[in-house]
Amino acid sequence: MTDQITPPGADSSELRGHACIADYLKRLDASPGVYRMLNDKSEVLYVGKARNLRTRVSNYARPSGHSGRIARMISETASMMFLTTRTETEALLLEQNLIKQLKPRYNVLLRDDKSFPYILLPKDHAYPQLRKHRGRRAVKGAYFGPFASAGAVNRTLNQLQRVFLLRNCTDSVFNARSRPCLLYQIKRCSAPCVGYISEDDYAGLVADAERFLSGKSTKIQAQLAQDMQKASEAMEFERAAALRDRIRALTNVQQNQGINPRTVTEADVIAVHLEKGQACVQVFFIRANQSWGNRDFYPATGAGAEEPEILEAFLGQFYDSKEPPRQVIISHGIENPDLMGQLLSDRAGRRVELLVPQRGEKAELVENALRNAREALAMRMASTAAQGRMLEGLAEAFGLDAPPERIEVYDNSHIQGTDAVGAMIVAGRDGFIKSQYRKFNIRGDGITAGDDFGMMKEVLTRRFERLLKEDPDREGETWPDLLLIDGGAGQISAVASIMADLGVDDIPVVGVAKGIDRDAGKEEFHRPGGRPFALRHNDPVLYFVQRLRDEAHRFAIGTHRAKRAKAVSASPLDEIPGVGPGRKRALLAHFGSAKAVARAGLADLQAVDGISEALAQVIHDHLNAR
Repeated sequence: MTDQITPPGADSSELRGHACIADYLKRLDASPGVYRMLNDKSEVLYVGKARNLRTRVSNYARPSGHSGRIARMISETASMMFLTTRTETEALLLEQNLIKQLKPRYNVLLRDDKSFPYILLPKDHAYPQLRKHRGRRAVKGAYFGPFASAGAVNRTLNQLQRVFLLRNCTDSVFNARSRPCLLYQIKRCSAPCVGYISEDDYAGLVADAERFLSGKSTKIQAQLAQDMQKASEAMEFERAAALRDRIRALTNVQQNQGINPRTVTEADVIAVHLEKGQACVQVFFIRANQSWGNRDFYPATGAGAEEPEILEAFLGQFYDSKEPPRQVIISHGIENPDLMGQLLSDRAGRRVELLVPQRGEKAELVENALRNAREALAMRMASTAAQGRMLEGLAEAFGLDAPPERIEVYDNSHIQGTDAVGAMIVAGRDGFIKSQYRKFNIRGDGITAGDDFGMMKEVLTRRFERLLKEDPDREGETWPDLLLIDGGAGQISAVASIMADLGVDDIPVVGVAKGIDRDAGKEEFHRPGGRPFALRHNDPVLYFVQRLRDEAHRFAIGTHRAKRAKAVSASPLDEIPGVGPGRKRALLAHFGSAKAVARAGLADLQAVDGISEALAQVIHDHLNAR
C-alpha cells in the first residue's frame, strides 16, 4: 500500500465541505484504497474504503442526495487523506484497523469487544482436566466454543461432570490427593487421582465428551444404552445403575440447552435492531447443533448509520480477533457481502458462508435473534432514561450547572498500609463504564501506613497529570464533570487542595461520608468550603450515590485482594532472568520449594528439564547472592 494525495491544492486551503472534496478529485485515480475525512482541527471524522477511490469520493462531492448524517460529515470536512492498496480486501482490512485505532465520530464503533470463553480438554496429561479457558490458545488440546459468557460455560461444565465424570481439579491438587474428594461421592468424578479408573477407561470418557461437544450426543446415548443392557444381562447391577444415571444426566442436558437447531451445525446468528439512533446487535452462538448462549452489543452508530452499514462494520470489527464459524447468518443484507465473505474466509483459513435467510429454520433463528435485540434495546433505553433522571437529580442535589456526563468515584484499599491500591470507577448516562475503570498501585515512598490522604493525593496527582498531558484543552470525553470521594470534611479539604495545586479546581468534588452512626442511609455529603448536608432517607438520588460508592468500594477491595494474592504467591524464582512460568514449574516440581532450589548445586540444577548449564549458573548466582 502507498500514500496518495494528502493536502488539497495550494490555492484551496480555505475550502470546506463539497468544494474541498471536489478539489481532491483532480488528483485521484481508480485505485482501491482507504480515505480519511478530517475537520479543521485535523481530527479524523470518518474512515472508509473503496474499490475505486475516485468514484467513491466523487459521491461526497455532490451537493445533494445525502442522508443527514453524511451531509453533516461533509460539511465538517476540511481535508482528506488517502492510502492506496493492491486489492479491495486489503482496503477493507486497513479500514477496520484504522477505525479501531482512531475511533472516528461518524464510523460505527464496536465498544465492547471482550474475548469469549471456551471449554478446553488438554492433551498434555494422561487424565485431562475439563476446564474453562479464555485468551490465547497456548495449551495443546481440544477447544470448544465460543460460549456467550462464563456463566454459560460453568453451566455446561457442571452438566458435563454429571455425564462424563471428568475431573475439574488442577494438576497440583490431582497430584497431591490420597483419597477421592466429594465430587466422587456425589457421582461427578471418576476419581482418576487415586486410580479408581484406568487410563484407557478415562480416555474413553474424554472421547465421549469430545463427541458430545462436537454434536454427536445421540450416538453416545445409544452406546450408553447398549452398555447398560449388557451390564444388566451380566448381572452387573451397580455398573448398570451408574450407566442409567449417566443417560438421565445426558437427557437432562439435552432438555436444558434451549434452542437446538436441526439443520444448523456451526454458525453465529447476528441480528441488529435500530431505534431512535440507538442500535443493539444480538449474537447467538451455535456449535455442534447446540445453542451456546447469546450476547448483546451496543455499537456507536456513527451519528445515524442504518442497519446494513451497522451490520457490515460490526462483522469486520467483531471477527478482527475471533475465528468466524462456517456460517454467519445475518438479519440484513450488507453492501459488500462477497468482500466481507472473502475477508471472513481469509481469517478462518476456510470457506465462511454469509447468509441472509428468507425462510426455513435459519430465518426462524434470525427472527428469534431480532426479537431478543428489540427487547434488549428497549430495556437499555428505559435504563438509560432512568439513569438520565438520576443524573438530573444529582445535579440538582449537588448544585451542579448541568447533569454530569462522566462521574469518577475514587476509593483506596489496604490492610494497615500494606498492598495499598487506589481505585477509580466511571459512570455516565449508560451506567457503569467498566472499560474506563482504573487501578493505581500506591508507590509513594513518603506515605506511611494507613495514610489515606497521602494515597488519595498520589492517585489524583497521577490521574490529572496524565489528563493534562494527553488532553490539556479538555476536548475529549475523558475529563470528569464530577468527582465523588469516599470520605468526609478532612478528605474533601485535602482533595480540594490537591486539585488546586494541579490547576483543575473547577471540577466539582463531593465527599460521601457515612454519618455519625455510620448506618447506611444516613450519609452526609461534603463540598469544599460548605456545610455538610444530607438527602432525605427515601430519595432515589441517595440510593444512586450509594450504588456508585459501593461499586467503587467493590472494585477497590477486589483490586487489593488480587494484589495481596499475587504477593503471597510471589517467589524468588520470579526475579531470575530466563526463568519463565514453565521453567519455574519444572524447578518447583523437581525440588519441591524455592528454598530447596536455592540450596541445590549446579549439577542438580542442570538435571532439571529445560535448565542448561548457563542458566543453572544464572539461577545459582542469583539465589545465592541474596
